[in-house]
Amino acid sequence: MAEGTITDTIRKIVAKAEPYIPQVPKPKKKIPLPHKLLWTVGCLVIYLVMSQTPLFNATTPEFDFLAFARVIFASQQGSLTELGIGPIVTGGLLMQLLRGSDILKFDFKRPEERGVFQTATKIVTYIVVVAESVVYAIAVYGPTITEPTVLYVIIGQLMGASILIMFLDELIQKGWGLGSGISIFIMGGVAQQILWSLFSPLPGGDGASIGVVPMVIQALQADISTGMIGFNLAETFFRSNSLPSIFGLCLTAGVLLVLVYTQGMKVEIPIVSTKYRGFAATYPIKMMYVSNIPVILATALTANAVFLGQMFWANFNPRNNNEFLNILGQFDPTSPSTPIGGIVYYITPPRGLDLAALDPMRAVLYVLFMIGIVVVFGKLWVELGGLSPKKAAQNLLDADVQIPGFRRSNKPVESLLNRYIPSVTIIGSVVLGLIAGVSDVLGVFGSGIGVLLMVDILINYYNQLIKEQVEVVMPRLGALLGRT
Repeated sequence: MAEGTITDTIRKIVAKAEPYIPQVPKPKKKIPLPHKLLWTVGCLVIYLVMSQTPLFNATTPEFDFLAFARVIFASQQGSLTELGIGPIVTGGLLMQLLRGSDILKFDFKRPEERGVFQTATKIVTYIVVVAESVVYAIAVYGPTITEPTVLYVIIGQLMGASILIMFLDELIQKGWGLGSGISIFIMGGVAQQILWSLFSPLPGGDGASIGVVPMVIQALQADISTGMIGFNLAETFFRSNSLPSIFGLCLTAGVLLVLVYTQGMKVEIPIVSTKYRGFAATYPIKMMYVSNIPVILATALTANAVFLGQMFWANFNPRNNNEFLNILGQFDPTSPSTPIGGIVYYITPPRGLDLAALDPMRAVLYVLFMIGIVVVFGKLWVELGGLSPKKAAQNLLDADVQIPGFRRSNKPVESLLNRYIPSVTIIGSVVLGLIAGVSDVLGVFGSGIGVLLMVDILINYYNQLIKEQVEVVMPRLGALLGRT
């Protein structure tokens, strides 16, 4: 089927289906920033409440088969957010990849074309919601259920919760809130994990509290009562079983500082407006040009590979006695979520220094794997995500700006951008993969991927505030700065 035919078919489907698809209406007038923040916080609170609300009639499995994807999907096992933002991310990425590869051709300069694309994305997301809810409920909760009606209830809860999350995200993106619902939900989930690691009073495997702060207080009290000042406190620097420790806290702070510093590294290209005389600015090409999308894709791919490995192992190799399947992955029969051999073993991180010390080669190979796969996805995303030199040059021209000393045409501007974008794509992807891999191995609070996402989201929110101010004066330039 020809490309144009595919796009035309989607337009016809959207035209027929749109009247029956619920939509969050856009605000009739611009919402003041304080009100946007209130809407955003309200949506986040609803999401966090849902993440603490258990699925009715569902018995939470002993092992979490999707533990590796929880951070990027902002999901919580056994709760209404079991699937999290997974269906939204899957549907959105699928449509973006189809558009970026020119299989779908939509002109986003035209509001009606953008609207058709957004509605088509919503339809695809509904399909993904139904498919993921049914498959996940059958695969994860099905074995523990004896009555079919209970399974239907769980599937209904997963679908309903996912659709509500989709509406919360749409409400924020339509202009009632600030930024993206997906981003704020991920950030809230990571922040929740970090706060839990800092302040949880519940006992850990070593008898002390899970949280670093109450653990340190307990250690100080024990030192004072025994008169051995510093003895118990020294033991809190490192902890076994990947429990939060002072070392983990220092490492988390260090990673945050490194990420903030690297986010500020950029090449600035001077630009001037062709519509407003005297206006000059810079077009920044950040070292983290590809943002965290390659890390998200790499983590999602790894999570799916581990999940499939677990499924194959559970059904065809539960005793680890099949030589061929052992190459793919071996798991501990007493803890099916723990890989002990095969390819799956080396593409999952040994979280914590104690586990890394038991098998240093696994830690090294995991870090190298993360660097390699993030670089591959980084180069792929630049081409498919509309970030290539050619696309960036066109965006500059569409924003009514030009680079001093260069003719206002695609080729010269593309040639200039081609000096920087391929290089920063590789360097930024290597840095992201290295930080994500090392952070996961050493046991950063909230996981290395989570901290990467949280910092990137916070910086994007800061840029969003700047963009809103710029849009008041120059709407098209503000939209361009929002994409950089």
